[in-house]
Amino acid sequence: MNRKTIYAVVITALFTLVGIVTAPNIRADEYNKKTIMTFSQPIEIPGQILPAGTYTFKLMDSQSDRHIVQIWDADGTHLIATVLTINNVRLQPAGKTIVKFSERSGDNPEALKAWFYPGDNSGQEFVYPRHRAMELATQSNNSVPAIADEPAPADLNAAEVTQVPPAAAETPAPAPEPTATPNPTPEPTPAPAATPAELPKTASSLPLIALIGVASLGLAMALRRFTS
Repeated sequence: MNRKTIYAVVITALFTLVGIVTAPNIRADEYNKKTIMTFSQPIEIPGQILPAGTYTFKLMDSQSDRHIVQIWDADGTHLIATVLTINNVRLQPAGKTIVKFSERSGDNPEALKAWFYPGDNSGQEFVYPRHRAMELATQSNNSVPAIADEPAPADLNAAEVTQVPPAAAETPAPAPEPTATPNPTPEPTPAPAATPAELPKTASSLPLIALIGVASLGLAMALRRFTS
């Protein structure tokens, strides 16, 4: 075997060895989507604010059809947060990591909206507590996935995810219905005092007058006879 043949065999063996060593890591990264990201300013994730720095994002090993993202420190040794996400789809996959943020108000940190692993057109859209999702929906004029504020479920897979549309976020809570006031009971009207009934007249005064007249006439005639 000449020297060129020996060199060719050695180089082939080295490439084969490198492939054997690196292949498991590549498969592992593709499975859990492990991605190291550096942020030059603070960012908001569901439930907290991350200071500027380097972080490791990856999917938690879960058999559920939902996605759960774990955020670690730069070395991947300290778990910072475990958050729930839902599926988010792009029309075209990108060859690099894509991170989307929601619009922010004032000087507030940008809120992390979605994360896409290189080469994937299906990514992770972050689910926020409902009160914060309503604020983000109003600011961005886009729907935001949300879960109930309290209590946080121990198993994120069991959490119920709803979409908060901008219209719902801007609609004020309905005012409580006024309590019906019972109509006051009217006071009884006193009955008018009874007018005493007039006693009926038992007889007319005309017979008495006539009797007096007859008597006077008789007396006058008697006096005339007596004096004549």
